[in-house]
Amino acid sequence: MKFILASASSRRLDLLNRIGFVPDTIVSPDIAEIPHKHELPRDFVRRMATSKAQAIEIQPNDVLLAADTIVALGRRILGKPQDRIEAEQNLRLLSGRRHRVITAVMVRNSHHAKIKIVESVIKVKRFSPEELKIFLNTNEWLGKAGGYGIQGHAERFIPWISGSYSGVMGLPLYETGILLESFGLKSRKLSAT
Repeated sequence: MKFILASASSRRLDLLNRIGFVPDTIVSPDIAEIPHKHELPRDFVRRMATSKAQAIEIQPNDVLLAADTIVALGRRILGKPQDRIEAEQNLRLLSGRRHRVITAVMVRNSHHAKIKIVESVIKVKRFSPEELKIFLNTNEWLGKAGGYGIQGHAERFIPWISGSYSGVMGLPLYETGILLESFGLKSRKLSAT
C-alpha cells in the first residue's frame, strides 16, 4: 500500500508529519482553482478537493489524500492573492470582522472515497494602516488563501478562533487522522517501536 499526498503545500506535508503520516509519494494536481459563478464556498472547496483527488491516477492498493482550504467572507470566496494590491484588498475586507476558513479533505483508494469538510470561524482585529503595511511587507500573504497564514505574523492580529487551528493552516489533523485510519493507514507515532 502506497500513501500519496496530492498537494504542493509544504505546510500540509508538515502537518501530516506531526501526526505520524508520512506520504510515500507527493504529487501536485494540475487543476484550475476558479469558483463557478454563484458557487457557494462549501461547494467550491468540496469540488476542489474532489477534483484534486480525481486528477491523480492511483494503483488498486494506494491511498490518496487531497485537500483544499479557502477563506470565505459571507458567500464571497477570498482566494490566494495574485499580487500585493489584491492581498491588501483582502486584508481590508477581513479587518475587524469575522470570517470562515473552510477545508475539505478527501481520502480515496481505487474502490471508494470519503470527504470531510471542516469549518472554523476567525475574528481579525481592525488593522491600523501601519499594521497593514508592516504585515504586507512580510510577504506572508504569498500563496495564502485570503492573504494570510494563521501560523505566521497574522496570528498576533487574531483575538479569537472557533474550530480547528490546523484546519485553518490547511489540514484539520483530527479529522484527517480518522480518515486515513479508516483506509487502513497507521500513524507512525502511534505504532509500537
